[in-house]
Amino acid sequence: MRERFAMDGRVALITGASLSIGRALALAFAEHGADIALHHAAAADAAYGWPEAAAETAQECSGRGARVTILERDLAEPGAGRAVVEGAIAALGRVDILVIGASIQYRGAFATITPAQVARQVAINFQATIDLLQAALPPMASRGWGRVVTIGSINQMRPEPELAVYAALKDAQKNLCLNLARSYAAQGVTLNNLAPGLIATERNRWRRADAEAWTRIAAKASPTGRAGTPEDLVGAALLLCSEAGAYIAGADLMVTGAGHLPGW
Repeated sequence: MRERFAMDGRVALITGASLSIGRALALAFAEHGADIALHHAAAADAAYGWPEAAAETAQECSGRGARVTILERDLAEPGAGRAVVEGAIAALGRVDILVIGASIQYRGAFATITPAQVARQVAINFQATIDLLQAALPPMASRGWGRVVTIGSINQMRPEPELAVYAALKDAQKNLCLNLARSYAAQGVTLNNLAPGLIATERNRWRRADAEAWTRIAAKASPTGRAGTPEDLVGAALLLCSEAGAYIAGADLMVTGAGHLPGW
């Protein structure tokens, strides 16, 4: 089983890898033998109060024996997704595993979301996904091996009114991923969507400032009565991105503590 989940000799590109879920996956993949192309957006890290997050995560990955390259890019820029893949290939030789984790959301009533906010969400949450896939999939297919995981959200099936655009784009991203899974499965490339429920991340740290309010939010999020942690995504990601998941393609794997089930 250790060999089935090993990533020795693989190169993993993870977008949004400096903090939270992306960081947890980068560290786990490095521990399992992968080299890491660590994408981040410096402005986002600084806004969360962690301007050195990428360097610190890279150092921890290196400490686990991985070769690491840091790729800084705002995925809202035209062509940024393709440029990130090309940067990873230039630094580490190829991309075997692609985890599309970077995203952005604007919380508010639908009528108040501005055209600029809509455009930025579309660019980062969907257009960049297309660019990343168009750049990464053909080389994977030509080598006969590849793993792609899009990080979705429980909002793709249980949309919040204050996250209407974000939820719609997450559903679109999932649809794209599952559509392409059919096309690439015969070439040894699997595509799957990994959809977390409520996870304690830097994005929602502001909600945890009121501990009692957060406890109430977490209790309502799933039958487990708690929020998940970034590390709760690691096992599923390792399965989907290693040889252990070779026959799993086109899956929408919910990591929600049963919070996605009808009636909850």
